[in-house]
Amino acid sequence: MIGRLKGILLEKLPPEILLDVQGVGYELLLPMTSFYNLPETGQETTLFTHLVVREDAHLLFGFAQKTDRTLFRELIKTNGVGPKLALAILSAMSVEQFTYAIEHEELSKLIKIPGVGKKTAERLLVELKGKFKGLIQNDFFVENSHISTSLTAPHSESAAEEAVAALIALGYKPTEAEKMVKRVTKPELSREQLIREALKTAL
Repeated sequence: MIGRLKGILLEKLPPEILLDVQGVGYELLLPMTSFYNLPETGQETTLFTHLVVREDAHLLFGFAQKTDRTLFRELIKTNGVGPKLALAILSAMSVEQFTYAIEHEELSKLIKIPGVGKKTAERLLVELKGKFKGLIQNDFFVENSHISTSLTAPHSESAAEEAVAALIALGYKPTEAEKMVKRVTKPELSREQLIREALKTAL
């Protein structure tokens, strides 16, 4: 099992990155909440990882914090929740927001995530409610105080197009993704900032 990777960030195409670890390029899928923490390409970064082995593919998922990976692993244990849906959930909500929604039974917020219908949301509430109470506060609820401020430079139309493509990859329908990005588009916003703002308005 690959649990952690440290290397040079070669490419960023949300939600996927290419990481050079001593000459070997690893393709990783990241939730957007982890993507926001990435440095610029060409710089070094460290990610916690989880490998999903399927008959048709080996998928490597990366996370900025251990807590994100912990929640991802809890999610994919839930009946009806696969890695792609877990990625969408972690992209739409931070660990803190998700656990709050579970503990306070905010079904309406969960249903707004693409791929999470009423039955899946109810299943998440039943299977995960109370699971996070026993965890040490500092071990699970981690504030991201080091979010990268050097996000990709804005490039108007291409930034918006890439933001739409990223949302589609996370499970949003093309028309829905276009509307989400259009609502928050501003010339000064980067691709990552557009995605973050679009996901905020979706909840």
